[in-house]
Amino acid sequence: MSRLAEFRQLEQKLAAQLAELEAMKGSPELQREIEFETKLRNLLAKYEFSLRDIISLLDPQGGRRPAQPAVAPKARRRARQVKQYKNPHTGEVIETKGGNHAKMKAWKAEHGADEVENWLVR
Repeated sequence: MSRLAEFRQLEQKLAAQLAELEAMKGSPELQREIEFETKLRNLLAKYEFSLRDIISLLDPQGGRRPAQPAVAPKARRRARQVKQYKNPHTGEVIETKGGNHAKMKAWKAEHGADEVENWLVR
């Protein structure tokens, strides 16, 4: 998008937001809220109270966060043991911690998973 097109698009968005702002300014609900806030702040200043004081008066428990339940630390998984397999046909030995070993997969494909598990040395 060219810079000029981007500028025009932003200009249109700004105009729409300004129109929305002007419509909101005339809203009776907004006028009531502004009047209420003004009177409330004047009253607070007169009696030297802050908003926090009022909140604590109206809801004494509101300022306190509920106690978080103690979460047990995540149990760490036990480290996998190194297993050693020896191929009786070739005498080749591999060490692995899991079944995702390329040579192990080849042996299982050739000889069968049950047969290869019998080759476990330790």
